[in-house]
Amino acid sequence: MTSCSTIQPIILLISLIVSTSVIAASTNFYNDVDITWGDGRAKILTNGDLLTLTLDKTSGSGFQSKNEFLFGKIEMQLKLVPGNSAGTVTAYYLSSQGPTHDEIDFEFLGNLSGDPYILHTNVFSQGKGNREQQFYLWFDPTADFHTYTILWNPQHIIFSVDGTPIREFKNLESNGVPYPKSQPMRIYSSLWNADDWATRGGLIKTDWTQAPFTASYRNFNADACVVTDGKSGCGSNAWLSEELDSTSQERMKWVQKNYMIYNYCTDTQRFPQGLPPECNLA
Repeated sequence: MTSCSTIQPIILLISLIVSTSVIAASTNFYNDVDITWGDGRAKILTNGDLLTLTLDKTSGSGFQSKNEFLFGKIEMQLKLVPGNSAGTVTAYYLSSQGPTHDEIDFEFLGNLSGDPYILHTNVFSQGKGNREQQFYLWFDPTADFHTYTILWNPQHIIFSVDGTPIREFKNLESNGVPYPKSQPMRIYSSLWNADDWATRGGLIKTDWTQAPFTASYRNFNADACVVTDGKSGCGSNAWLSEELDSTSQERMKWVQKNYMIYNYCTDTQRFPQGLPPECNLA
């Protein structure tokens, strides 16, 4: 495990392919999302350029994208709850609906002041998750906005932070591993209280004297295939065949070596009957 004191703000950024054919490019939250809950705690500001979610002792808040997508490159800049954020979770994810839903998760688990946030990732396919990987970040995610990207195409899912890949989940259906490929997903985000588990397994509770807690969003971009009336509109986008080159793979390995703090593929106690099949495949 990497301690907070060893996390240095040094990382080489990787320039991933930028698609030139944009199906859904977003610059205005009024046009792109619906606020779904929070009774006024979610706000769209500065003519649609900024969105904030707020949590207090009564309620959190959340929003979802107006569009559904089937594959895409989804980007959002977030600035997380500052200070003592223990007990809070800021979730930003793609999800379909129903008991056999697909889902691709970024979740940011708050912590005491001075302790690092935990970035929690997971992939659900056909209603089954249990594929968690967790990371510390190499910067303070509350001090400024940073870009969190989900690349989802038929070959793999890549999680990236500021252009640096941190995780890849490959399509291994040929080996019996379900892969999300047929259910359209919306983007969801929420800020909520999870002090029963979020910080040190629930040992650290939310300090409501610090409320309200606020997370901020900007520069949402969905370069993606939009599903309308059951049909997917998708151009010849570079991200549909985008892969990690050798440099990107090395940077991902570097992140995983230095900042990964949990990997389901090494948790033999959790899977006494054997690790999931994808864990043993290259």
